[in-house]
Amino acid sequence: MDRKDFGWLAAIILIVGTAVWIIQNSAYPVRRGLDLQGGLQVLLEADVPAEEEVTAEQMNTSRQIIEQRVNALGVSESLVQTEGERRILVELPGIDNPEDALALIQGTALLEFVDTGSQSLLEGFCIRTTANDGPSACEYLPDSDELLNEQPAPTFETVLVGSALRTAHTETDQFGKSYISFALQPEATDLFADYTRTHQGQFLTIVLDKQVISSPRISAVIDDGRGTITGQFDYEEAKLLATQLRFGSLPVPLAIQSTRQIGATLGEQSVNSSIQAGAIGLAVVLLFMLIYYRLPGFLAGIALLGYAALNMAVFKYIPVTLTLPAITGFLISTGMAVDANILVFERMKEELRHGRSLRESIDIGFDRAWTSIRDSNIATLVISAILLFFGQSFGASAVKGFAITLSIGVMISMFTAIIVTRTLVRIVMGRNAEKLEGKKVLLGV
Repeated sequence: MDRKDFGWLAAIILIVGTAVWIIQNSAYPVRRGLDLQGGLQVLLEADVPAEEEVTAEQMNTSRQIIEQRVNALGVSESLVQTEGERRILVELPGIDNPEDALALIQGTALLEFVDTGSQSLLEGFCIRTTANDGPSACEYLPDSDELLNEQPAPTFETVLVGSALRTAHTETDQFGKSYISFALQPEATDLFADYTRTHQGQFLTIVLDKQVISSPRISAVIDDGRGTITGQFDYEEAKLLATQLRFGSLPVPLAIQSTRQIGATLGEQSVNSSIQAGAIGLAVVLLFMLIYYRLPGFLAGIALLGYAALNMAVFKYIPVTLTLPAITGFLISTGMAVDANILVFERMKEELRHGRSLRESIDIGFDRAWTSIRDSNIATLVISAILLFFGQSFGASAVKGFAITLSIGVMISMFTAIIVTRTLVRIVMGRNAEKLEGKKVLLGV
């Protein structure tokens, strides 16, 4: 035992104290998954004629785009996966605004920059362009310009479409009005610069899904590929539109086959039962450690409580969405934390039986057990990484949640088993080594 041990003790108290503060702070709520808190479930189907082929690549691309859009909403532990050849299932735990979520998921977001010449069109007009010259699904406003009321309706030339965008973000001007700033792909920048150079004074109308958003007059050459989209929308609407544009159009139009708000599948009673079972299991483990290993087991129990506090703090701070599989991953990592302490204490007992002093047994026990603890935990982390990759690649969110909590628990268990337990054992038992030498019953030997 030396001064370094007290330095570690101070650091441990600070870390655990911070963890307790995070746990008690309402600014860091516990995020619960669909099976614990309910949410929105949406089934989408390709909205094309039955005889028209829909490829697996198109559906997979649509799934990836929808997953990106959902992540932009801030929905954690969401499930987006294909079902069959023409369907996509989306599960959104704890979603607050189903209407916005549905609009974001389903929207094709066909953005066009349209040459309307001398015509300045009002927001809300529905027009035909060379990129969408099929029948229009919306009606012209009653007081629209005579040109727009011509039958058949005129078709305007599309200069650029949304695929030319490199990025799009929501911003707010000095008056608090929201707008969208965008940047074009390099190959579209020169085209846009040439167009704005040769069409000074004319109107370049911005159209989303056939509806006019804004119709600004070209007053300068835009040669840097950057611009803005303004309109009569609030911040949330602008954020929704920017997200749609940023993650592109769906390669296949999707129709909502069914939606349902679902409650927690486990139910409040089942959640409480799971918590009680976990608490009982932890108490049994602590009791076993205390009976079998006596004083070292008591110190390991203190470290194990710190382990539980650190895990919960990390889950709340990141945050990690807790589902039943995620909770399972945490409980398994708790068993590994106990296992690490058992390896150390068994090694200490062997050294004591071979006649070494208590101080020597403590140091040798931790040093020689470390390689076994390290190797087993690294193997578990590798498996967790494989499960995490599988969950991200194939939409298996349950597997992903399990892998995340298991890997977090394993990393924290290495800290508590090697640093926390070792510090407590060296300070409590090392300082009283001479008194404890003759009382091996307290050491579980």
